Amino acid sequence: MSHKAGFVSIIGKPNVGKSTLMNALVGEKLSIITPKAQTTRHRILGIVNEENYQIVFSDTPGIIVPKYGLQDSMMSSVKGALVDADLLLFVTDINEQHDENDVLEKITNTTIPLIVLINKIDNATQEQVDEKIAHWQEKLNPKHIFAISALHQYNLEGIMSTVLEFLPEHDPFYDKEDLTDRHQRFFVSEIIREKIFTNYQKEIPYSTEVIITSYKEEEKITRISAEIIVERDSQKNILIGTGGSMLKKVGTEARKDIEKFLDQKVFLETFVKVIPDWRSKKNYLKSFGYEN
Repeated sequence: MSHKAGFVSIIGKPNVGKSTLMNALVGEKLSIITPKAQTTRHRILGIVNEENYQIVFSDTPGIIVPKYGLQDSMMSSVKGALVDADLLLFVTDINEQHDENDVLEKITNTTIPLIVLINKIDNATQEQVDEKIAHWQEKLNPKHIFAISALHQYNLEGIMSTVLEFLPEHDPFYDKEDLTDRHQRFFVSEIIREKIFTNYQKEIPYSTEVIITSYKEEEKITRISAEIIVERDSQKNILIGTGGSMLKKVGTEARKDIEKFLDQKVFLETFVKVIPDWRSKKNYLKSFGYEN
């Protein structure tokens, strides 16, 4: 029996629901989901394996005009996802006011097959949905358009079978047991970063990076040390909070989610370190895993 395998890149502006969609399609929480825009920084692969196919989804950072080195690197990962894809899933929010020009610049002249997913339709009228479908049909003439709610997993059933139509016959690219190309340490750091996004306001989440400095698996417990990098002393003080209260809250919430993710008891310690303007310094970006 023939086997299909291929790469499907999920693209769109920040905060349209790309990460929620990939997690729903893969059936695992692999990408951070928060109400804040630009939460995803890396290209993260989620792999769906069945006997006769393997779909490799790429969750990509939201497409923006970059303002500093970190965002340059994020947009480079999007570029890579556009180059090696067999299929593009363009996710757009039903409430967007036709201002996706940053995305359209990247996909208007592509030869890669394109499917449009109009997300967050749970509170929309049929009239709104019909208007958006007509708009995207005229604008992009995609292979298919789906109106969905990734959060409520509404109308996702047809996406997988449609995706398979566009994948070539090919042997699996990854081991059939793999869910992703990332190591556990990466997801641990992402869980901690997610808690920073949900507990702090304004610039703090965007100025932080989480580095796992120690990861020791023992028989009954995994011991993890993490450094939270910020750019200024004032950010460090806010992150730690009065008497260490905020850092303790982040650590407790992260530990509980890490224990669920690893299915094991976890000891987590966190430290805060200041590296001025790390988001604009190539040597730090490279050492933190952002390759340009």
